[in-house]
Amino acid sequence: MTAGDALARLVREEGTRVLATLVRVTGSVDLAEDAVQDAAVRALQTWPRDGVPDNPRAWLLVTAKRRAIDIIRRETRRAGKEADAMALSDPTPEPPETVRDDLLRLVFTCCHPSLSPEAQVALALRTLGGLSTQEVARGLMVPEATMAKRLTRARQKIAQAGIPFRVPAAEDLPGRLATVAATVYLIFNEGYAPGAGADLVRGELTAEAVRLARLLAELMPDEPTVLGLLALLLLHDARRAARTDDHGQPVLLTDQDRTRWNQGMIKEGVELLGTALRRTPDRPDVYVVQAAIAACHALAPSYTDTPWDAVISWYDVLLTVHDTPIVRLNRAAAVAERDGPDAGLELVDAIGGLEHYAWWHASRAELLQRTGRPQAAQAAYQRAVALGMSRPQTEHLRRRITGLSQEDRPL
Repeated sequence: MTAGDALARLVREEGTRVLATLVRVTGSVDLAEDAVQDAAVRALQTWPRDGVPDNPRAWLLVTAKRRAIDIIRRETRRAGKEADAMALSDPTPEPPETVRDDLLRLVFTCCHPSLSPEAQVALALRTLGGLSTQEVARGLMVPEATMAKRLTRARQKIAQAGIPFRVPAAEDLPGRLATVAATVYLIFNEGYAPGAGADLVRGELTAEAVRLARLLAELMPDEPTVLGLLALLLLHDARRAARTDDHGQPVLLTDQDRTRWNQGMIKEGVELLGTALRRTPDRPDVYVVQAAIAACHALAPSYTDTPWDAVISWYDVLLTVHDTPIVRLNRAAAVAERDGPDAGLELVDAIGGLEHYAWWHASRAELLQRTGRPQAAQAAYQRAVALGMSRPQTEHLRRRITGLSQEDRPL
């Protein structure tokens, strides 16, 4: 990573939290985004010359607040606008609230019941998760143009309906938990397996998602959804150090050095999972079940010792509460490990709705290669590359394509 890349990442990471604070202060997503974007541009212009300030977030917040004041004062003069600008420059003390963390508070706020569930998650991911419209669209598996329209409509509804940006009452928090959990989960996913960019893992996103999940666990310590979510993220993130080689290239689960897995995170995740399972005796919870699957992998001493029967059984449970093409794809991969690639390929080919999902094609390619069909595998790999992945994953698949071409070359 170059110094410029590192600086851009710092600005992006800190800017997201500054945005959360400024939305709370101004009550306007659009105003806050404009102000923070301007502050980020100024940072990228001045920090290389003057050095990174000791407190980058404070620098960005002050600069963004000044920009917000300028925007308010330049608007058509209306009653109260100048007062708004003065209040922004010298805010009054805030009363205690249920959720103290700005980012988590505004995740809850974006998940307002007046918005559709799809719009809630999209808005929270875009505004507070710091994801681009393209990344949000990819995470929710919809076209980018569709997502752009969805976000525009959500912002318009917030402005027209006067939806307040404030912390919901304590009794209202459980009703918004499902969407908040989905938002945190998708932020983690974009960090764990980015669909584009130069990095195999975006550590700032996975770390932010874990932090938010911990805050949720502090806020709702008896909610199995929250415990399962935190367990799931910890069990996945525990493998981070072993997922790349010294050159940043992907290391498949089968080849990972398990001594590099974070045993402390695994222990914590398994303990959380145990508590969550005891609190969901009647109906399975989506995140608890996924954490159970992750625990099967995390506790296996080697890849060959993975308890595939248990993994597949947990996927069967997951399908009873969350039957999606992605879940079926992951289950098919587990079946391929237990019953062979032909059995897995049959299940993969039976899944509909993933024709534009790069990992469906990559999974097919892997299974086609293992069943001795190199030309079909090559075509599937090429389709996966064409649909877009992160640069390390794309390079990995291209090496697979090259290897298949050499295998298929006549002697």
